[in-house]
Amino acid sequence: MTLWNQLLWGSIYLSACLILEITVLVWCASVLNRMSKRFSKPYRPWQLGLMLLVAIFIILGSHTAQVWIWSSAFVMVGAIEDWNTSVYFSLVTYTTLGYGDVVLGPALRIFAALAAVTGLFGFGISTAFLVSAMGRLFSFNGQRSEGGG
Repeated sequence: MTLWNQLLWGSIYLSACLILEITVLVWCASVLNRMSKRFSKPYRPWQLGLMLLVAIFIILGSHTAQVWIWSSAFVMVGAIEDWNTSVYFSLVTYTTLGYGDVVLGPALRIFAALAAVTGLFGFGISTAFLVSAMGRLFSFNGQRSEGGG
């Protein structure tokens, strides 16, 4: 793959993954809103824990899907032949662990690096979402319990 092809296709996969991430987080926010309306305020600790657990599993599903998207890309471009190695390489690259036991040739290194960029963006956006969502739930919970009692 030429440099420009790597940048083009890597950017396309990165964009697809970020669109997926944003879509999942918007959906997760609506799920948390619906859940929070079902619980009386102030929330009990188990209710806050349940909402956090639901959010984490939804986000985990999004990251897993993104690893599979990159795994598919590596198989489709012929960078890695078997799915086991492709999923492993995608996971190690997406999380930026980079063990180095599976290395792509020079013609695909930039393409693979964009998988790491995808992971950085994904984890950053997910972390910001969780901090914001839980912060709102905890502060909302405190405001309601102080004002209501």
